[in-house]
Amino acid sequence: MSSYQQRRKLKKDELKSALSTKDPYRVAAVLEIPSLSSSSSSGAGAVDRGIGKEEHLKIDNVEWGGVLGNLIEACECALEGNVIKCYEAHSSLHSSLNSVFASTPGNWLLPALHTTCRNTHTIAIAADVQHYRTTGRNDHSKLQNAVTLLQESFSKTLNDRKEYKPGAPLDENGSKKAGVLYIVNRLFAMYFRLNTLRLCKNLLRPIESRSLHEVSENKGDKVTYRYYVGRLAMFEDQYDVAEEHLDYALKHCYRGARGNKKRILNYLLPVKLLRGRLPTQYLLQKYSLHEFIPLVHGIRTGDLRTFNDGLQKYQDLFIRRGTYLLL
Repeated sequence: MSSYQQRRKLKKDELKSALSTKDPYRVAAVLEIPSLSSSSSSGAGAVDRGIGKEEHLKIDNVEWGGVLGNLIEACECALEGNVIKCYEAHSSLHSSLNSVFASTPGNWLLPALHTTCRNTHTIAIAADVQHYRTTGRNDHSKLQNAVTLLQESFSKTLNDRKEYKPGAPLDENGSKKAGVLYIVNRLFAMYFRLNTLRLCKNLLRPIESRSLHEVSENKGDKVTYRYYVGRLAMFEDQYDVAEEHLDYALKHCYRGARGNKKRILNYLLPVKLLRGRLPTQYLLQKYSLHEFIPLVHGIRTGDLRTFNDGLQKYQDLFIRRGTYLLL
């Protein structure tokens, strides 16, 4: 038996065992994709096995063959460094899992769906980067394709008819709505990257009308949600709303998540400056927010030249963040 055949058999046995126990996190772990190898970024020399070579695996009358075959192929392509082929296989995996998820009672597959959504998102970005390096075209085609897959996952979780009960375990009786906020946050990140912010409203209305952003148990998901809603409000010139959401995100962000706090401050500080609220020098130094130091100093001392010099020096950075005109 070749090493490839051994890996194929091992992956099938792992998935079968995890599904048989209905352990939510074991199934999610099996669906993880190895880190993309840096040894062959173009995928040159990769073996052509055919995407999603046919597999059969039926558990509780649900056919998992589509998920399994594409999972094996995506893992092999990742090990070879063939990011384009890896995305193609993983997108097929995601499509198959969306169908399986919808037909499976309860919400015990939510961790598996979240893992798949995350991998679809990250592999799509890597595939688009590779496509740009190869062709010089930056059309975000893979990320746009990934959006449709996550939109389907969003629909499968949001439209579950079972009542969502916070605190209920992940099992065959739970509501799929328990996992909707994580997928919303992933879609927010994709919409911001693609500059399609108008699509955010399609997520906000159903989530807020059912208060799913408030009853969610996952603190990290709630913080991420408020971060993106705050950024969206900022771009819509609703600065009081933006400040409220970004303040919440900063206050409730995990204490040790320094990088996440800095990302929140990148957008919160321009809003506060606009509203006449100046941060302390300690805060700017603590989070290495050096680009704001001349701006704050200029406002505090009435030194317009220092303010303008700082704005010009960090102009490109502020433009990339979308905060230049605000400042």
